[in-house]
Amino acid sequence: MEIKEYKHYKQDEIQSLYTEVGWTAYTDDMEALQQGYEHSLLVLAAYEGDDLLGIIRVVGDGFTIVFVQDILVFPDKQRQGVGAALLQAVLDRYANVRQIELVTDNTEKTIAFYQSMGFCKLSEWGCCGFMRC
Repeated sequence: MEIKEYKHYKQDEIQSLYTEVGWTAYTDDMEALQQGYEHSLLVLAAYEGDDLLGIIRVVGDGFTIVFVQDILVFPDKQRQGVGAALLQAVLDRYANVRQIELVTDNTEKTIAFYQSMGFCKLSEWGCCGFMRC
């Protein structure tokens, strides 16, 4: 597996990835998703040869805050270290950034994954998060 910057947006593989993981709210507006990619702070991709395994996309300023916007791995490649490798690459690149945040599904599987990567719930810091309804 090779982790590298995703510099050239390829709609077919991105649409396939988002569709296979069930993130169809993004694929309903592929133009907006492409703009999101093109304006992200960083996008990294995991490849095996020419085959895309997964993507991580971050936004922020890269100095005081980084927000993990998307981390997706094709379902047949999940639980094989792809997501962990992508997230670790971001953590290594932004090791000096004070706030690295994300929002995820509230399931045992996702909570266990992010805790294993050194993340804590905001409530453990006396904080809560908000999102516009």
